[in-house]
Amino acid sequence: MTDPMKKKMLKEEIVTYAYLILYIALSSGQIFFNKWVLSSKEINFPYPLGLTLLHMAFSSVLCFLLTKGFKILKVEEGMTLEIYTTSVVPIGAMFAMTLWMGNTAYLYISVSFAQMLKAIMPVAVFILGVAAGLEVMSCRMLLIMSVISFGVLVASYGEINISWIGVVYQMGGVVGESLRLIFMEILVKRKGLKLNPISLMYYVSPCSALCLFIPWLFLEKPKMDAHGMRNLKPLVLTLNSLCTFALNLSVFLVISHTSALTIRVAGVVKDWMVVLVSALLFADTKLTAINLLGYGIAIAGVAAYNNHKLKREASRNISDNSQDALTIPMTTSSNPNR
Repeated sequence: MTDPMKKKMLKEEIVTYAYLILYIALSSGQIFFNKWVLSSKEINFPYPLGLTLLHMAFSSVLCFLLTKGFKILKVEEGMTLEIYTTSVVPIGAMFAMTLWMGNTAYLYISVSFAQMLKAIMPVAVFILGVAAGLEVMSCRMLLIMSVISFGVLVASYGEINISWIGVVYQMGGVVGESLRLIFMEILVKRKGLKLNPISLMYYVSPCSALCLFIPWLFLEKPKMDAHGMRNLKPLVLTLNSLCTFALNLSVFLVISHTSALTIRVAGVVKDWMVVLVSALLFADTKLTAINLLGYGIAIAGVAAYNNHKLKREASRNISDNSQDALTIPMTTSSNPNR
């Protein structure tokens, strides 16, 4: 291997690691930022619906400017009214529900405990996937789901200041995210439309904003009007929204430079970092040995689940490539001008 090739490979590796570090930093930082904004002991902006609505409206405007205004980024074509109404709208509604419920949970439970509860996500995705006919029940998957569930139960048992209202909100967010992922898979499998993160933000953000605006109008707007503008800090909220958009851009960069395995591993690293660092940043976070033991068990189950999914995706890709190889000679022989 020549020196220029080595330098090129080294440069690509450095860029990849830089994107991963950026993703982990922005992802964990955004969680801390949202908690800081919503907390009564910090910024004291106790309007999770309003905050989430602001994020979606901000993303909608920036996506439009970047794709249609300045044309820096490109939106993938192929979207039709039928696909938008039957697929994108449900995805947008579930995304809105996920963010609303997840941010509301921060008013009642600690960041670390919220992350521990999120570990149950594969269980919810799998159960809903089986119900939708996208997953098949097996002994292996049943064992993995049992390990994750047991770990989350142990982590919950070890929580000192547990708020069941916060748990319900967090579980609502988990259900919303699970449904979103199911709708995403249906969009790709049955509709045949693949969207990169920027295109997805472009189509989904306005829909999510509308879904959030209606409940905000009745649930939080009266409270905000009654309390006036004293908790409204435009600079902080703008910076928070900008960080949310930057996080979505970092996902786009990581996906374009790494593999599915890498981003899953980065996600696990980020989750552990959030759990541990939040204990240092927030007074309401009290980690116990039982907390960490339970979360460790759950993460082991999540790792097994990710490994199973990656192997299945790899075998599916090999199968698809084999079918393509078989169909190419038939296509060219029947239509040599194609």
